[in-house]
Amino acid sequence: MTTVISVFDPQPSKRSRRFQRGVYLLPSLMTVANMACGWACVVYAMRGDFGTAAPLIGFAMVLDMFDGRIARLTGSTSDFGGEFDSFADVISFGVAPATLVYAWGLEPLGRLGWAAGFLYVTATAMRLARFNLQGKGGDKRYFVGLPSPPAAGVLVSTVFWYPAGLNTTSEAIVALFVVLIPAALMVSPIRFRSIRTIVPEGRRSFQSLFVIATVISGITIHPQGVLLAMAYTYVTSGLVGLVLTRIRRRSAAQDSDTSPSVSAPDDVPKDLAPPTSEFPAAR
Repeated sequence: MTTVISVFDPQPSKRSRRFQRGVYLLPSLMTVANMACGWACVVYAMRGDFGTAAPLIGFAMVLDMFDGRIARLTGSTSDFGGEFDSFADVISFGVAPATLVYAWGLEPLGRLGWAAGFLYVTATAMRLARFNLQGKGGDKRYFVGLPSPPAAGVLVSTVFWYPAGLNTTSEAIVALFVVLIPAALMVSPIRFRSIRTIVPEGRRSFQSLFVIATVISGITIHPQGVLLAMAYTYVTSGLVGLVLTRIRRRSAAQDSDTSPSVSAPDDVPKDLAPPTSEFPAAR
């Protein structure tokens, strides 16, 4: 006969609690790293090292994407984490890109240049505030307005493509459009596809690995060109979707206006005519 003796050992429970604390702390640590990348971008931009400053925002985007996923996978989501992430995004995707582009090409415009950078920072803060209010409802497949990380991607990918900088007033006009167009799209009602539809989660995670591997391969071959194409393609996709939606609505309205309506013949008495509700117009 075998006797089983159970011995109470407090060590596993302590280790379990420490592990849980570490899991809950991990998303916030990634948010801090995200914010650190934004601050480092500002420092390098002030030094004029644009080729080093621009990729730091790319690292911040990766950290921002994975901190939320890790929080959802580990069940460590919290209101504090969401608010902390939003404040970090204002720095990494608002202040840092605006400072980078100002030092890169807006400075020759004088007051107009720093005013454009300030408008971009304001648009980023408004975009994040609206997302916090509307993020709990609506269609999860779309964002209302251009998200702040892709907007920052337009700025930093342009700088990364041409890190030499813009030194004349005529050249600085290009930087003005690079800043103001994403700023306007962030506060616009235009819908943009969610990253979750491009990089799926859950049971289709193997598709995510393939998408990520494809992106990494392209960046390895030609980082400047691939990142620039990704940033501008995402922005263009929202504008193309808006045009297609309006075309479909107009065609649907024209079809409804030109559809034949069924009415009773003139020689049939009104009391014998069939009710029109049984013969709806063709769609």
